Amino acid sequence: MKILLLSILISIPSYLHAQEEETIAWINQNSIKIEDANPDSELVIFADNIPVKFAQARIFGFGEASHHGKEFFDIKAKFFKYLVENQDVKAFIMEEAYQTEAPVNEWIGGGEGNINAIVGNFTIMPWHCKEVVDLLKWMRDYNLNKPAAEQIRFYGMDIQSGNGINLEVREFVKTYKIPVSENLLATADSCSTVGYSATPDWAGNQIPKLKEIEQIIVNFQTKTANSTNQEFSSIIRSLNYLIKHTTYLKTRKSEVRDLKMFENVKWIVGNETKNGKAFIWAHNDHVNNLTFNYYGMPWINLGRHLKEYFKNDYYSVGFDFGAGELGGYIFKKNKPAVWNVYPISRPYRKTYAETLFKAANDIYFIDMKEAISSDPTNFFDKESRQLGLGGPGYNPKKKYLVTKKFSEMFDGIIFVKRISLPNYKLDND
Repeated sequence: MKILLLSILISIPSYLHAQEEETIAWINQNSIKIEDANPDSELVIFADNIPVKFAQARIFGFGEASHHGKEFFDIKAKFFKYLVENQDVKAFIMEEAYQTEAPVNEWIGGGEGNINAIVGNFTIMPWHCKEVVDLLKWMRDYNLNKPAAEQIRFYGMDIQSGNGINLEVREFVKTYKIPVSENLLATADSCSTVGYSATPDWAGNQIPKLKEIEQIIVNFQTKTANSTNQEFSSIIRSLNYLIKHTTYLKTRKSEVRDLKMFENVKWIVGNETKNGKAFIWAHNDHVNNLTFNYYGMPWINLGRHLKEYFKNDYYSVGFDFGAGELGGYIFKKNKPAVWNVYPISRPYRKTYAETLFKAANDIYFIDMKEAISSDPTNFFDKESRQLGLGGPGYNPKKKYLVTKKFSEMFDGIIFVKRISLPNYKLDND
């Protein structure tokens, strides 16, 4: 019996190695090579081998394994350009505040402004980079000499910030002489600028007042026959975002945030697109088909809501990587956050990346339907770990290794062997 047990133990490493070799061979044979991470080069090989589900989808959620990955940003830009030019996707929806929409759309529509300064005002710091600026420049060039109906439009779906919406409401009420009391306007001020309160029921008390402002404006619009006025539609949308922001403040849970982002995406797709198509730029944890699990919490996320509502019209693409430069903030009590850069030379053990890193191509795409149906080792249908980094980035003392099944999380995976940091040096001249 001991001899049999020993022989089994000895054979296990050989068996696992053979399984890995078979998986790598399948990846080399069936993955779609992405030629490079240059955002301006074409997806020639992908275009010739486009997965059926990808070609038939209408809404594309592109994630990132780190909010601080140049290659993730550039490859997403490359795919967005492909979808604009080949699948008529014109709505670009970002994990960013609604309030950023107007200046971006003014600029990419050919208007005045400094795009570096505009991006520098984005509420999510990782977007303050040349890679995002360059993509917006491409959008402006694309929109040149095109009628409004054929132009790319930028949308913010996030509700973490209410800043500035109160000023928009005040200006609108003043311009149209709408009878909204100062007490109600002060509520909008509080929700927009304070953003939180130590009183547990603070947010809950503000929401009915915000809805009262909304109803007063709707009644005024109906009474004065301004039902087609675009400005009225815009202010109602602004108030709707402020209500969602305040709702999020009641719990500060990502589950609430992602639900509200879903509601915003659903509205944008249904009201702002002529063909129901859109591109979503966010983190892996937001766009995947199952959960937000950056902190190991099984919260229902944006992507799951999208998949349940839009079915196969929604196609999620997750990113993974093996090595490279990882940036991150280190937070210490009563001290300013410190930004550091950490090189890692190889993937962490017992992760998807440990095997994916051994494939032939530096960057490649895998369609999960193809993997599930033809990979003899079921590699993507087995639980493994992935390193996922959000806004704070990488902390060597807190390795965010989350167990998941890629087959459940994503419709497609893009693996990048080595990543580097975005260029955060924006020139505001």
